[in-house]
Amino acid sequence: MGKVVAVIGASTDRRKFGNKAVRAFRQAGYDVVPINPAHAEVEGLHTYGSVLDVPREIDMATVYVPPDTALRLMPELARKGIGEVWLNPGADDDEVIDEGRRLGLKIIVACSIVGTGQRPSDF
Repeated sequence: MGKVVAVIGASTDRRKFGNKAVRAFRQAGYDVVPINPAHAEVEGLHTYGSVLDVPREIDMATVYVPPDTALRLMPELARKGIGEVWLNPGADDDEVIDEGRRLGLKIIVACSIVGTGQRPSDF
């Protein structure tokens, strides 16, 4: 398996970007860990309520939640020691970016699906 990526805001709705990301990262060879306290499973993968519940290291996180939720999650991402955090369109509020950087996270403001070399419309 490749790098471990946490998809924060993973969704069971295949039209949502939180689902498209799960599929795109899997197709790109990543070891995908869906994060969403509302679902037990996304695309056949066990879903965790928080990155802190994942019993192994996470290399990167991609965030598909509203800015107020993303802001609350920044300390958990820092505590977990996640190497890079992608803030996708809709989660990329200035306050979230500033807080992530303040906590020492490497923040990337871009569409992470495009970062895999794919397009969201492919999913």
